[in-house]
Amino acid sequence: MCIIFFKFDPRPVSKNAYRLILAANRDELYNRPSKAADFWGTNSEILSGLDLEYGKEGGSWLGISKRGKLAALTNYMEGRPNPDAQGRGFLVSNYLTDKDLDSYAYLKKVSTEGHLYNGFNLITAEFKAKQDIVCYYGNRGSPEPIHLKPVGIYGLSNSLLDTPWKKLLQGKHHFTGIVNNQSLSSDGLVQELLNVLNNEELNTPDPLQESQGDGYSKPMIQALSAVCVRSPNYGTRTNTVILIDAEDNVTFTERTMLNCDTTKWSTSSFQFKLQG
Repeated sequence: MCIIFFKFDPRPVSKNAYRLILAANRDELYNRPSKAADFWGTNSEILSGLDLEYGKEGGSWLGISKRGKLAALTNYMEGRPNPDAQGRGFLVSNYLTDKDLDSYAYLKKVSTEGHLYNGFNLITAEFKAKQDIVCYYGNRGSPEPIHLKPVGIYGLSNSLLDTPWKKLLQGKHHFTGIVNNQSLSSDGLVQELLNVLNNEELNTPDPLQESQGDGYSKPMIQALSAVCVRSPNYGTRTNTVILIDAEDNVTFTERTMLNCDTTKWSTSSFQFKLQG
C-alpha cells in the first residue's frame, strides 16, 4: 500500500516554479528487506529504492532516471491476492531501464500483461526538453492507459487514480495548499510536504475504502485510513519528495525508517540535472 500526491505543470510560468512536485509514502511490512534510495551501482543513471525480498529483488516502488524517466507504483487494495502473481515492483524497474518504449507505449505493453499481476496502479512519465508527459494505467480499471492533463493536481492511493477515499481527499487538500504557496523555499517546500506525508490522523469511517477491504480486519482497515499508516508490524516506512524545476534540476529527498523502529529515521537528499 502507498499514497502519492503530485502536481504536473510542464510549462510553469515562473522560473522558480516546478514542472513536477511529487510526495509519496511507501507502506510495507517493517521487516521486509529493502535498500534505501541511491543511484544503482551498475547504472548510475537511475535513482530509486530497491526491494530485496527473496524472488522480488530489484523491484521498486518509485524511481527516476537522469534521462527524465520517472515511475511510481501503488498496490490496489484487495483482500485475497494471488501468492503466485508476478512481482509488481519490476514494473517500475523495467520502465526505468527500458531504452525503447515511451511512457504511453510502455503502459500499453503492460496493459496486455496486467492479468499476470495482483492489483496495481502505475504512473510513468518523461521529462524532456521539448515535452513533459505523464501517463497512468491501473489493471483493475480501464483496459487502456491514459495521458494525464497538464497543470493538474492528482492523488493516487490503493484504489484507482483520484478515487475519493477520505484519506486521499484530506491529503490532497493539504498538498494543494502547500504547492500553491509560492513563497516557500525549496527546503521549506520539502519540509511541508514531509509533514503532509506524516499525518497519522485516521479518516474513518470511510464506506468507500471499507467496501474495497474485504478480507481485511477492522483494525487494519482503520489503520489504513491514515495518510501515514501505523500498525504493529506494517505501515509507512518511506517518505519521498521529488521536485523538477523549469531548468531541469531535480531534488530527490527520501526519509526512511531504520531497523523497523518508527522512532528512528534517516533522511537523504540527491540533486542532479536532467540530461538531454
